[in-house]
Amino acid sequence: MCVVPCGKRKIWDVNPNAGPTKARDVYIGPFAKACIEYAERFYPNSYVILSAKYGFLFPDNVIPGPYNVTFNDPSTNPIGVEELRKQAKEKGLIKYDKIVVIAGSNYANIVREVFRDKNIVTPLSGLGGMGPMISVLKKAINEGREL
Repeated sequence: MCVVPCGKRKIWDVNPNAGPTKARDVYIGPFAKACIEYAERFYPNSYVILSAKYGFLFPDNVIPGPYNVTFNDPSTNPIGVEELRKQAKEKGLIKYDKIVVIAGSNYANIVREVFRDKNIVTPLSGLGGMGPMISVLKKAINEGREL
């Protein structure tokens, strides 16, 4: 299974009248888009988007409208690890032994907390900022080569 991050930029930032939208189409920032594109290429039937507000979202889950919640700011009231563990069980995510996190270190650390007994793989570790990570993702997608 692959876990990708949500993002600050959302469809409603460019189209305020978008209305309820599938999770795969909500996050429009370059990094989130690259992560989702990677997941759809290499994990088309086994990826989730980790949202700071909603937790684990399947690509076709519908998000009702704009929100601004981040794991980086506790005052925005992001979802907690215990609730994420509960979701992982309810959504059948605990059946996977290997979890690939295509995200930055903050998301990787949250996933490690949620899935303590699983093999967590973080291929973007050590690449630095979003620019280098986007480049690596785009190259992998273009070459059809998993990280």
